[in-house]
Amino acid sequence: MYNDFAYSYDTLMQDVDYKKRTDYICSLFKAFDRMPTLMLDLACGTGEFSNRFAECGVSVIGVDMSYDMLSVAREKSAEQGNDILYLCQDAAELDLYGTVDGAICCLDSLNHITDYGKFCEAIARVSLFLEKDRLFIFDLNTPYKHREILGNNTFVIDTEDVYCVWQNEYSDTNNTVEINLDFFTLDGDTYYRTSESFCERAYTDSEIENALENAGLKIEAVYEEMTQNSPTDTTQRVVYVTRKVN
Repeated sequence: MYNDFAYSYDTLMQDVDYKKRTDYICSLFKAFDRMPTLMLDLACGTGEFSNRFAECGVSVIGVDMSYDMLSVAREKSAEQGNDILYLCQDAAELDLYGTVDGAICCLDSLNHITDYGKFCEAIARVSLFLEKDRLFIFDLNTPYKHREILGNNTFVIDTEDVYCVWQNEYSDTNNTVEINLDFFTLDGDTYYRTSESFCERAYTDSEIENALENAGLKIEAVYEEMTQNSPTDTTQRVVYVTRKVN
């Protein structure tokens, strides 16, 4: 999974303000605890957040299930001079060498786990390696976003380097969206086509709360992303600030 996607991911995500989002996450760590010294970046992708936290003086362990994503991340860290440990692991099988004193999972990565049992296990594994009283901060797309925004829609992303056709197929069974991406990448005078398919699932409040409670994590706050406002019925992505209590 996420093979061809890995090499176009940063281009497709160029509108994401990673610095602003990193600053926002840092503000949550400081408000509810303190900045981590050793942090887990779960589903780190191409390492944008890992590198930005490293530049803030945080030691980072980046974990992702895609070798290709990690290949891009390692190259990026080498270019930027950041010493980050990257591990190729499934989130539901997370296995670190010791504990961390902070953890994050950003940009709806947990939505990519469509089996609820594995979703719960991924959260439990984070908790297992998180020190007591420390924070796990993550975000999730909402059922509203899956139903009304992603839905059965088609999007086109046209950049200088890649042309992408993004087609969705929504199912109200478990609020899932099947995502099919076709990439057209220019090499000289020729466009080469590659494709990627994956699925996302939006979880209900009760499903999320049960997973956290069973993992020994307490919800400290739930915000509409990039704010400190409570989510509404039309919130597209929510941020959870959770603390390990046992």
